[in-house]
Amino acid sequence: MIAFDESAARVAVRGLRGEEHTSAEEAYARAVWSVLVEPGDGVAGAFVAEHGAAEALRRIDDSADPDVRRARARWAPRRQPGAVEAVLDAARRCGAALVVPGDAAWPTRLDDLGAHAPLALWRRGVATHAERPAVALVGARASTAYGEGVAADLAADLAAAGVAVVSGAAYGIDGACHRAALSAGGATVAFLAGGVDRPYPRGHEALLAQIAAAGTVWSETPCGAAPTKWRFLSRNRLIAAMSDAVVVVEAGWRSGSLNTAAHAATLGRPLGAVPGPVTSAASAGCHRVLREYDGVCVTSASDVLEMLGAGGSPPPAWEQARTDATTRLLDALSPRTGRSSDDVARRSGLAPDEAAILLGFAELEGRVLRDDDGAWRTAARAAAGGRTTG
Repeated sequence: MIAFDESAARVAVRGLRGEEHTSAEEAYARAVWSVLVEPGDGVAGAFVAEHGAAEALRRIDDSADPDVRRARARWAPRRQPGAVEAVLDAARRCGAALVVPGDAAWPTRLDDLGAHAPLALWRRGVATHAERPAVALVGARASTAYGEGVAADLAADLAAAGVAVVSGAAYGIDGACHRAALSAGGATVAFLAGGVDRPYPRGHEALLAQIAAAGTVWSETPCGAAPTKWRFLSRNRLIAAMSDAVVVVEAGWRSGSLNTAAHAATLGRPLGAVPGPVTSAASAGCHRVLREYDGVCVTSASDVLEMLGAGGSPPPAWEQARTDATTRLLDALSPRTGRSSDDVARRSGLAPDEAAILLGFAELEGRVLRDDDGAWRTAARAAAGGRTTG
């Protein structure tokens, strides 16, 4: 049995929590669980779901549940004095935050994993807005110039449209996606297989610092934990669950990206793949996704937005009878005078974040144009039909 109370828990997690609704006792208990178990431990997840994290800790030694009794053997070696305190101290040193279910910053998409959802998360950076659409772009480390070029184009266009780009910070396709999203001034999210205080791969230490400054770096494993093959595979389920759609950009026949694709299919997330030359072994995995997983053929960001229900070819403006947020946006623009996104938000009565996202979508659809100075105006066709009279 692990003994603690609310007062002791509050001291233990000091400096790791914002103004969250979850009690310090529950947060501390989940930090303990993250030390005791490997990612995705379904027995621990079900036990915590039944009793709550704190009470489940108190019941570990006395539980009559046969699954829990068997699991104690693999949890016991990590119940070492000072292990949890060492993790919490390491998190404070690197500026990480402890985020648990019930917190405002908790990514609720991960709850779709059920008993295999993370018991706690460790975060560097800021949490992206929960309402922002998110797309996972994944692929092989041993990528080609073709794959990296397509990855960068997709990531930059999606980021400009207000979509958060989710990936795993690895060499190759992952890195190209993160860099392109950052260059476009968009949000990007990285999931690590080791602790957030241990940038991996080491060659991406600067990139991960950039992601933490503009987006979010997450890990299910506590600070100090090393990445392992199992943790990489388990991490992939978080990438899939965090996203509204998953696209495999370039992958070989046995690429780990197909593991992410399998998780996406299990979760019912829309799944796509970028086709490559039929002679390229680097695209064989993408072709498997298209054939075996009934994936969507992705050739541009518009295809991905269509997977999200936000893309495709819009009907001519003069055929639109409904008054929606996009109509309000177009009404706030002029074909001749460029306007800033803040000015567009003020004129349309939309929130600045919402206006920025809609402007990005409209640009990809060819309905608005952005000038070199960043000002927005309607494209000629939209302007011709976007006004109604009467």
